[in-house]
Amino acid sequence: MAKALEKMSLQELKAHQREVETALKGYEKKRRADAVAELRTVAKKHGFTLEELTGGKAPRAGTKSAPKYANPADKSQTWTGRGRQPNWVKEALKKGKKLDDMAI
Repeated sequence: MAKALEKMSLQELKAHQREVETALKGYEKKRRADAVAELRTVAKKHGFTLEELTGGKAPRAGTKSAPKYANPADKSQTWTGRGRQPNWVKEALKKGKKLDDMAI
């Protein structure tokens, strides 16, 4: 292996280094996830959640906001008013429409 590395260019070595770093991070992430899953199983077996035992916060349940705006041209395209504006909102605003015009 060392002889193969000696034959590589600097660019190839750096690319190889990035691949190894990515693989190491993925490996560590998987080991951590496996450990947490195992701990959750043991806690559940004893009637607790992992968060109850560690004093940590429970994972947030994703709450979805109701849509507030709809594309006048295609009512299936909606937006909650949070986050980045969809392209159809940006285009409508450029054409002089107001957000109130697209309110549901």
